[in-house]
Amino acid sequence: MYQVNGKRALITGAARGIGYLTAKFMAQQGCNLILHSRTLPHTEKVLKEVRALGVQAHAVAAELSDLHSVRDMLAEIDRLNVDVDIVLNNAGLQIAYRTDYLSTPAEDYEVSFRVNTIAPAMICYHFLPGMIARGTGRILNTTSGIALDVCQAGYSASKAALDKITIDLGSRVQGTDVLINLTDPGWCRTDLGGPHAPNAPESAIPGIVVGVFVDDRKSGRNLGAQHFAGLTLAEAVEKAEREFDSPY
Repeated sequence: MYQVNGKRALITGAARGIGYLTAKFMAQQGCNLILHSRTLPHTEKVLKEVRALGVQAHAVAAELSDLHSVRDMLAEIDRLNVDVDIVLNNAGLQIAYRTDYLSTPAEDYEVSFRVNTIAPAMICYHFLPGMIARGTGRILNTTSGIALDVCQAGYSASKAALDKITIDLGSRVQGTDVLINLTDPGWCRTDLGGPHAPNAPESAIPGIVVGVFVDDRKSGRNLGAQHFAGLTLAEAVEKAEREFDSPY
């Protein structure tokens, strides 16, 4: 199992929902954290809680729909002069549910792609060279299982594009100790998923981060969190390595 104690992870969208639970879980494993949210006040609660678990933690802010803001955030992280060993691109935006789907505005696609595709891709490109140089690292990009729903076309298309980027990048590091995989929390009762979703947010743990802990040099997989609901971390890692193969 990949050891995260003393390593450092960037988690986007860490202030609430799945990102918040992920931050707490990673801190419990001894992982130092860089926590992103749209504004610094949003991360005050989780920052205090993870520091109380004995890890180092730093907060950064960026509006992911503004690519200049993303670049500024990455520059701020660089100024910390630390290695980012793990990237968890958790943040995402589901812009609207268009019942009149044939009137879906172009802005749905523009905003969705900036937040859900381009920003996480920029983050991957920024930190991947350092991981390759050090010979180790983990990147998990959050996808979605939504399919055949034309009412959420902008969101679905942006996630499909992120899937493609992730799988293509993974082909370049396959067989190394730099792993790039996809994760999907499932339909959970979060601000994004809404109150009628079938799954509690806690059901995504540990599956949402199992791709960090696998240690079999395989990339490009979709390690959907609900496949691992109710398992211990060790059980989840064993199942992921046994049942989920690379697409290459």
